[in-house]
Amino acid sequence: MDTIASLFSFITTPVSWVIVQFHSVYGSIFGPDTGWAWGLSIVSLVILIRICLIPLFVKQIKATRAMQTLQPEMKKIQERYKNDKQRQSEEMMKLYKETGTNPLSSCLPILAQSPFFFALYHVLNSIASNDTIGVINERLLESAQKAHIFGAPLAAKFTDSPDKVEALNSSLTDVRVVTAIMIVLMSLSQFYTQRQLMTKNVDTTVKTPFMQQQKMLMYVFPVIFAVFGINFPVGVLVYWLTTNVWTMGQQMYVIHNNPTPGSKAQAAYLERLSKHVARHGKTRNRRERAIVKAIVTKGRDRNEYERKFINGLNKAGLAAQADGTVIKSESSAAAQAEGGTTTATAVPKRQQPKRQPKSKRHSGAAKSAGEPTSLTKADAPQDQDAKPAATKGNAKPAGNGSTRSRAQSGQRKGPQRPKSPSKK
Repeated sequence: MDTIASLFSFITTPVSWVIVQFHSVYGSIFGPDTGWAWGLSIVSLVILIRICLIPLFVKQIKATRAMQTLQPEMKKIQERYKNDKQRQSEEMMKLYKETGTNPLSSCLPILAQSPFFFALYHVLNSIASNDTIGVINERLLESAQKAHIFGAPLAAKFTDSPDKVEALNSSLTDVRVVTAIMIVLMSLSQFYTQRQLMTKNVDTTVKTPFMQQQKMLMYVFPVIFAVFGINFPVGVLVYWLTTNVWTMGQQMYVIHNNPTPGSKAQAAYLERLSKHVARHGKTRNRRERAIVKAIVTKGRDRNEYERKFINGLNKAGLAAQADGTVIKSESSAAAQAEGGTTTATAVPKRQQPKRQPKSKRHSGAAKSAGEPTSLTKADAPQDQDAKPAATKGNAKPAGNGSTRSRAQSGQRKGPQRPKSPSKK
């Protein structure tokens, strides 16, 4: 163990130094030998590491979304070159190079955090073995061995023997109960984090093998944590549980404020954004303007939720601009200038005339047929010897000044065909 610790002293020494600095602060408040002082020192170490890893987390989000976008193209390459693995890998690398994506970018936070986890494990294991490590001298070593979290020593494990637990001034029952609760909480937090990623922040319009892999990891990771958790000291379980809780909160923030396009989280976010913009007539900050700008830039490539967002703005009399700002549309401004609303300027719908009853139609037609048609001076015939108009059945078109006979109700205009004799 000393050989391993000496080989990795470049990371164990800084980790132990950070823990000691936090312990000096919390020790002055809760007491140097208490579990609160040492436990909060480990929690503060996690928070410090995760704050430093935020830029890598942002790259992880971008890489994950880029990989989700490339899944249909990757599937086509796999089907096209399924019998040629070398050509398949070459086309994959070409696709990554053209799009500027890296499959390993999604693993950067885990890879960057692994050395700190490894260093903390060796620090706590050295405390359990009564060995000094890094900047933890004999005085701090004795103080750390006295520290208990809910009755369980920081360096105790679930698999420790009763003699070893008794040497740390604790009971085997307390150690196993505390470690079991921490392992369950650690597994549940990991499961919930992966589940909210799959159910809320995944593009549901694209069904790819990547989604199946993520769904499988949702169930595999908690089992891995449960199996390996029984071999972790209590201090490491505190570290890992705090990491999972931080990841869960960070994931919830990203899903709520910067969801994946095409996901259910995006639908909920755009609905909230549409209500706010319709109420205030503008976007609040740079992040909202960036989202509106990205939606406007897509044009016809917008998904269902983005089209619904744009249509909602149009109904509210607003228009999204290319720079991400929102202004009042011209139709809405014209309506307000006239003192009306946008509905007032709309063209009224054409209504069909109401159909009269059959009895009124017959009576009206008969009345109009019985009345003589009056002629104006302009329409009067110039020739006094002109013959009167022909009857209805044999009426022929006259000159420009002549009038046409009106057909009675139920009678066809023009020459009538003689009825055929009824056949008996």
